[in-house]
Amino acid sequence: MECLKCQTQCHQFLLFIVALSFASFSKALAGTYMKSSITQIERRFDLSSMHIGLIDGSFEMGNLLFLAVVSHFGAKLHRPRFIAVDLCKKKSISCVPIVCCLYGACVRESGSNMWIYVFLGNALRGIGETPVTPLGISYIDDFAKAENSPFYIACLQTITLLGPMFGFLLGSYCAKLYVDIGYVDIESVTITPKDARWVGAWWMGFMVSSALLLISSIPFWFLPQDAPNNNHNLKLTDIAKGFFPSLKRLLGTPAYFLLLCGSILKFNSFIGLFTFKAKYMEQQFGQSASRANFLIGVLNLPAVAVGIFLGGLLMKRYKLSLVSGAQLSFATSFMAYLLLLLQFGTKCDNIPMAGLTISYNGTQSISSDMDMLFSECNRDCSCSADEWDPVCSDSGITYISPCLAGCLGSSGYGKNTVFHNCSCVSASFPAGSSTSVRLGQCPHAKDCSRSFTSYMAVSVLSSFINALGATPGYMVIIRCISPELKSLALGIQALVTRTLGGLPAPVYFGALIDSTCLKWSVKKCGGRGTCRIYDSEMYRYAIGHKCANRT
Repeated sequence: MECLKCQTQCHQFLLFIVALSFASFSKALAGTYMKSSITQIERRFDLSSMHIGLIDGSFEMGNLLFLAVVSHFGAKLHRPRFIAVDLCKKKSISCVPIVCCLYGACVRESGSNMWIYVFLGNALRGIGETPVTPLGISYIDDFAKAENSPFYIACLQTITLLGPMFGFLLGSYCAKLYVDIGYVDIESVTITPKDARWVGAWWMGFMVSSALLLISSIPFWFLPQDAPNNNHNLKLTDIAKGFFPSLKRLLGTPAYFLLLCGSILKFNSFIGLFTFKAKYMEQQFGQSASRANFLIGVLNLPAVAVGIFLGGLLMKRYKLSLVSGAQLSFATSFMAYLLLLLQFGTKCDNIPMAGLTISYNGTQSISSDMDMLFSECNRDCSCSADEWDPVCSDSGITYISPCLAGCLGSSGYGKNTVFHNCSCVSASFPAGSSTSVRLGQCPHAKDCSRSFTSYMAVSVLSSFINALGATPGYMVIIRCISPELKSLALGIQALVTRTLGGLPAPVYFGALIDSTCLKWSVKKCGGRGTCRIYDSEMYRYAIGHKCANRT
């Protein structure tokens, strides 16, 4: 009978591992899809990077409301069903009216703040994720043998990382599709996915991720009470009385407190960089949002998954002690920091754009002064400085609009439109040169592609090395405190790192990005919209400097 009971418990444990892996995969997919879509949401609702950072941080706000309480109470109650209930809540983001047209009249736009629904939906998703990690990890560590626990957790984290990979691939696919797909004639759309005005079908991915979250909650309802020694008859008042004494014991553990401080610093730079990584690739190297998300999904995240798995395997194979695990975690973090500095040393020059990054006579000049957009060649054209409809000359210089290029005529249709007799082009270059411009922004210089290849190689290597120490670092936190405090320890770690890292980082990273903007769009009813072009050098310096300081 004892053997049969042990076998049953083993099967239940394996079922829990599979269910938790799928749930973690689904929540990771939903979270990274949100990050992969921030550029599209930013353009759709005409927001600044700081505002989009606030929307991204709403997940942390919802998560923080319940994280510490769930970590303490959930460990004393039925963990699988606790997870199931909250996974059902996570699908809430699909219930908000996210398909909404904002291209109507001025009166309609001025009263439309539909981005708030996305903010609230993301906050509800944060509430729903609360119990999955702390209760799931503590459950595994309770049931598994001490030497096998790192391996199981590494397997779980590796499968979880497939979620971000598919999340970015889903984001890449949706970014290729025009936002109003099925409602407009695509042939009539004159912009491409590389254009600063392009908005992908960001709303589609939320429907897919929400369906996966709902399905992932089902298995947990059928799992039995989670631990033979768990007392599910405890009163909530009795559990509540033990919360503050447990918290005091936990924070009084020196090793745990030091690891917590280290996690705050590391999480600050990681979450800020990860949130805007795709946007950085777009602005610095001229990649489309679709291609940037695709490359992150197929290159960076598999490297992270392999690193996490090998880290757990190393702990199991060599039976690393707490000290050895901490040393490995520190060494990999330090190496990743050095590679991060090298990564931000890779750059591309600004695109030559008349009046912003280059003068009309071809002199290098960075300026956000709107008066610089006008020259003798276009001063009599009655052009608007607010217009953004870039055109490219054969010389590689981009003009903000055909009017500011001094063009007098056009031919062609849609994306193939060509403008002729452009006075600003003829004034800047010798006679005999083409005075025509074609619709769309000029590409980066050819040597930029080599710089981007170097950037991606260093980025992938840095991701792998940093991930190699993730599982050892996680196990040090679990092992350095009393077994009954494991769930609370993981919950408090997530609470503090997200409060001081995950919540403010996207906002101040976004504010730094906004400070490097050279040309803002103007909303139909007035007021600043989203940024059209950034100073690449200042953008790179601002993000790299902030990441280096926080790391």
